[in-house]
Amino acid sequence: MNQEVTDFIASVKEPWQGELCSRLREVVNSAIPDVQERMQYKKPHFLKNGKYAAVISTSKEAVSFTIFNASELTLPEGLFEGPPERKTIKLRQGNTVDADQLSSLVSEASSSL
Repeated sequence: MNQEVTDFIASVKEPWQGELCSRLREVVNSAIPDVQERMQYKKPHFLKNGKYAAVISTSKEAVSFTIFNASELTLPEGLFEGPPERKTIKLRQGNTVDADQLSSLVSEASSSL
């Protein structure tokens, strides 16, 4: 695990956002063996074979989680937005994360990277 990513998560001001970022990081690490983590554009990025697989970002109201290489995914209706090649889910305080579902989507999307 990348220390810069760990530091980023530790610095998130809202406790619920920090917990969510940690959970999303766990999802990515379980879904992609040998994932590479790095900070880029002040956000945690997750790469497989040098290609973007996922990114976490925070805003005042939400934590966003983007899955790259998403064109072939079958996504739950109404949860994700964005162009076909990358889909983003915005999670707000009180939202629950279906870790198994996200892990499966990340694993499927990154399988061809």
